[in-house]
Amino acid sequence: MADLRFALWDSFPESEVDGGSSISEVYDRHIGLARLVEELGYHSYFVIEHQNRELISSPSVYLTAVARETEVLRIGAMIWQLPFHHPLRLAEEVGMLDQLSHGRVEFGTGIGIHEHEFMRWGLDFYARGAMSQEALEIIKIAWTQDEVTYDGKFWQFNEALPAPKPFQKPTPPIWVGAHSKAALEFAAKGNYHVSQNIDVDDVVAEKFDYYRKVWRECNHDGPMPGVFLQRIVHVAETDALAREEAEKHLVGRATLPVAGEMATGGSFGRSRVSGSKIGWGSSPRGMGTESDLPDNVERGRVFKMMGQSYDFSIENGVAIIGSPETVARKIQEQQKYIGYDLLATTHGFGDMPLDLVEKSVKLFGKEVIPAFK
Repeated sequence: MADLRFALWDSFPESEVDGGSSISEVYDRHIGLARLVEELGYHSYFVIEHQNRELISSPSVYLTAVARETEVLRIGAMIWQLPFHHPLRLAEEVGMLDQLSHGRVEFGTGIGIHEHEFMRWGLDFYARGAMSQEALEIIKIAWTQDEVTYDGKFWQFNEALPAPKPFQKPTPPIWVGAHSKAALEFAAKGNYHVSQNIDVDDVVAEKFDYYRKVWRECNHDGPMPGVFLQRIVHVAETDALAREEAEKHLVGRATLPVAGEMATGGSFGRSRVSGSKIGWGSSPRGMGTESDLPDNVERGRVFKMMGQSYDFSIENGVAIIGSPETVARKIQEQQKYIGYDLLATTHGFGDMPLDLVEKSVKLFGKEVIPAFK
């Protein structure tokens, strides 16, 4: 089988807090999960940032704790939401994290998709793309130059002296979380690594092909950047047992951070948003006027179908569930079709209990990962 790296995309299911655990206990359990996947040979460990309701509102802080409890596991957020950060502060935080981890940071960047997050912070949701491009430009300058003098639309600096620089030179790997054509073009033209986490396999394959086409047209020096895909995964001793354990947690539940009508399941955070004055923003689907863009409508359809049909998730590759042999075969087929270098697996979804999550992670690490070495 082809060489492939594996990451854990740690989802922090809201059921853990709904079930009575304190937030500190949840953090401790997930740091333990990071130690476990390091022992099992995973390449990396990722979380995602959201504001106003999620447990990971400050990825740099949490990942520092993970860094000090691990030795070789690469760590990152996929994504840090750039518009919510002062770019020099984020450059310094990630630089410190990279030093503290001795060069293990993967820097995932993105613009955010939930309108209510921006409304609550007084940020312009529709300026987030331009803000993110400017922020990333500043962060790269801060990491690679002695001083930052910058006169932009959103930020201006006069001989700022950010420190420390990252451990990795010239910068940690930079990823772009890309769904739209514009984001894919930005990633390709900037020679950035690219990631995806929602669309069905046919759509992901089409988008990654487009990214590679634009990248080749740019005539960049060096090898093609990495391609990252996230998928829901559950492994059990047999195919039948895997479905029995996973189906009730997958169908009818929110499996990824989404908004409005696409979200069902746990109450922590979601009830705070739904019951608030601002709610999910100007659209019940949570993405303002962009809710009706074809790409966003399609992802809404995917989430709706995932909540209704187990077979839909399996047939379209958004969930990979089965025995170790079945899961390895499906990953091999998917990788050949789509083309990716790093598969991030989410084992905690819906209200799946931690013991089943850990069992799945262990079977994946001991019996699936070795098939790709």
